[in-house]
Amino acid sequence: MTQEELLEQIYKKDSKAFTLLYDMYSKSLFGVIFNLLKDKEESEDVLQDVFVKIWKNIDSYNESKGRFFTWILNIARNAAIDKLRSKGHNNSLKNLSVDNFVNILDHNTSVTNKIDAIGIREFVKKLKPVCVRIIDLLFFRGYTQQEASEELAIPLGTVKTQNRNCIRDLRTILEV
Repeated sequence: MTQEELLEQIYKKDSKAFTLLYDMYSKSLFGVIFNLLKDKEESEDVLQDVFVKIWKNIDSYNESKGRFFTWILNIARNAAIDKLRSKGHNNSLKNLSVDNFVNILDHNTSVTNKIDAIGIREFVKKLKPVCVRIIDLLFFRGYTQQEASEELAIPLGTVKTQNRNCIRDLRTILEV
């Protein structure tokens, strides 16, 4: 089934399409979510919420504004960031034992390998060093643009412009 056919079925709320959607994208979205949250159970919960959001909000997807995968990736990333900023998540971090930190480090390595396996980092490495740094902060580490501005000691407007330009450059690389 092509992506266009899949989208048609999703618009029609076909349950088989939902299963196919999950099978096609769950591993990639989980990797992005887990890379931000560093907790398997929370990441799985957020992943479920992401697929519900995709299903309920499919009518807001606009092909002319970007690729479907980019749209669902943004939903996943934003959901993970929302979870990170939530009061419940912050309180749960205070209660982690030392053993959990060892597990987090182990899981983080495997997620990094998964991201490398789907090739995202390889494409990002082809960009200018400033783009590599900005994309790393904003997309792989979950920084806000304001936080990236502070980390890089550059104006917020510059971060926004650079981010836009870097994403454009990345799209160009991906289209080749």
